[in-house]
Amino acid sequence: MTHTGHIDASIAHLEETLRTGPFHAALRAALAARGMSLQRVQHHLAGRGVRIGVTSLSYWQQGARRPRRAESLRAVHLLEEILQLPRESLSRLLVRPADAAADERPAARPYRSIVGAPESVERLLKELDAPLDGGLHTISHHENVRIGSRRELSGRESHHVVRAHRDGVDRYVAIHQGEQGCEPERVEVHALEDCRRGRVRWDRVTGVVVAELLFDVRLGLGDTHIFRYRIKDGTGGESTEYMRGFGFAGGQYALHVRFAADAMPVRCRRFARLTARSPLCDRHDLTPGGQHRSVHLVETEVTTGVLGIDWEWD
Repeated sequence: MTHTGHIDASIAHLEETLRTGPFHAALRAALAARGMSLQRVQHHLAGRGVRIGVTSLSYWQQGARRPRRAESLRAVHLLEEILQLPRESLSRLLVRPADAAADERPAARPYRSIVGAPESVERLLKELDAPLDGGLHTISHHENVRIGSRRELSGRESHHVVRAHRDGVDRYVAIHQGEQGCEPERVEVHALEDCRRGRVRWDRVTGVVVAELLFDVRLGLGDTHIFRYRIKDGTGGESTEYMRGFGFAGGQYALHVRFAADAMPVRCRRFARLTARSPLCDRHDLTPGGQHRSVHLVETEVTTGVLGIDWEWD
């Protein structure tokens, strides 16, 4: 059976992104509309004498990198032919005045409107001279959350790939919300890779902790950075959900929740909301994975809003 409506929607989306850009969104839409894998595209390019790795093609469609070398630009022209696109339809998206193409900032919504952040978050960020928009957006974020034997949030670890949408960015500010009864002064923040811990501030009433993670480089517009950090908590009461708010659209997100052997929930579900307090708009049961006692979600194209996993204990 041919799903005509889906095909028409894909073509309409492709035509729109070819007109408005950015480049990576147009390339991704073209691949989806033509139903072509990156491996197949790579094969077609190789047949025309251009060797581009699947990893590079993947970075192009994610917006992590842009074609700049002569060989890469030749590949873009060939992609227009392979993907049956009008001539220069992709190439022109790479040419913008003053190299403004690097400023492909995703559509944004105010962070507070999404997660319902308490006023303490804004106050603590102000103490660090850190605006809610820290000048970075996410290309990829893999988050591991651990639930302990008391059903508490024992900690979480984050692996970030980010891109600067303005010059001079040299830090990321992590925001941690403890569970009821959390003792934020006992929460530990550890810089693991390609960052170092800066100032840490907390609010005793709301259980919020904010921490600077400092880079050893100052990012320019369009630069990317990879870093990893861990937050150790375990000071609060029973945990029943974990969610992440996204102020920017785009990028990939994976959430992996692991439970202690003696604290397995009876039911787990993924969910999505437009804001932390709005009705659920997407909900699916998740089955914990055998001996690993874990559940996960993967979102390959994040939209603004909230994603998370919740669970029931009894």
